[in-house]
Amino acid sequence: MRIALNASILRAPRTGIGHYVAELATALQAGSDIELELFDGWQWRRDIPAAAQPGYSRLSALVKHLPNAYALRRHLQQARFKQGCRRLRPALYHEPSLWPFEFDGPMLMTLHDLTHVHYPHTQPADRLREIERQVGRGLERASRVLTDSQFIADEVSLHYGVPLERLVVAPLGHAPRFHPRSQEQIASTLESFGLQARRYLICVGTLEPRKNLQLAIEGYLALPEGLRRCYPLLVAGMPGWGSEQLRTSLQRALASGQVRLLGYQPDEQLAELLAGARMLLFPSLYEGFGLPVLEAMASGTPVLLGHNSALPEVAGEAGFYLEEPDPKAYAQAIRQLIEDQPFWLGLREAGLERARLFSWRRCAQITAGVYREVIG
Repeated sequence: MRIALNASILRAPRTGIGHYVAELATALQAGSDIELELFDGWQWRRDIPAAAQPGYSRLSALVKHLPNAYALRRHLQQARFKQGCRRLRPALYHEPSLWPFEFDGPMLMTLHDLTHVHYPHTQPADRLREIERQVGRGLERASRVLTDSQFIADEVSLHYGVPLERLVVAPLGHAPRFHPRSQEQIASTLESFGLQARRYLICVGTLEPRKNLQLAIEGYLALPEGLRRCYPLLVAGMPGWGSEQLRTSLQRALASGQVRLLGYQPDEQLAELLAGARMLLFPSLYEGFGLPVLEAMASGTPVLLGHNSALPEVAGEAGFYLEEPDPKAYAQAIRQLIEDQPFWLGLREAGLERARLFSWRRCAQITAGVYREVIG
């Protein structure tokens, strides 16, 4: 069963969808009946490229200087994609992102969330125009539409009118690097940051408005000075579209010396930082799944999060939910997770048990089952 998978997102530093493509491809390749052909945006390959690191991007330069640069890039990629399909003759094409290539055969796509609908201001104008133009067409063409959660499946059905029988929920998993670690196993990494195990807090995610990082920072700054000195807050993630809105609160927090902006972290280093944290602060307003929540639980680290979107599907009863986005309430919740050791241990154990329900193997099994169904 030869499957074409668009893996062009792996050219960029890996965030949510990039991890999805890499982990799903790895799990699918472990199957016996799937021959996976990866299109990396320019050429076809079977190996999964190493994770890219942030740096200079020719596309970013194009976007700054050329009108309709996203459409231009898409036109060039479409030509290369079509050329490869003529040679490889895949039985099915899987698009893991918002707009699929033209393909003469059955196609399915994964729609991770509707951020472009709820938070259009988080997208560059050119990219948003392409999304709006292409995603509806893609959903009409797709034989099946995969989502990461039932919440997003319901949203897609309601917003785009996709029949529920064409929607399949394939929950995400966590990579093997996310697991509990002893102090000795993470000592070197923590020492390089001047940290002690379980004596710091962490936020993980792209810096953009819907991640609601401002609430976490304001809640943290409302903690007593003594607690902040003992428990610094690390913020790990790349700046996203609209991150300048966070500038004022970030500058004030960074000036305190107790909030550290780490930027993008390599996969293994981030896994070690998650495993050593006292808690993950995840105040996001909207998620199609919330991969860092699952990764923290799998690492034995409790999560403080909002009760919204798909997050309860992931965390279940293992999450410590904040119902109201109030900084004082957020500070009180942080303090409880620091000072109430039995409560912290209970959430840790519940999180580890909850994380066992999710795996990339299961995600791949569901996905491969949809491939077989569509191909017939």
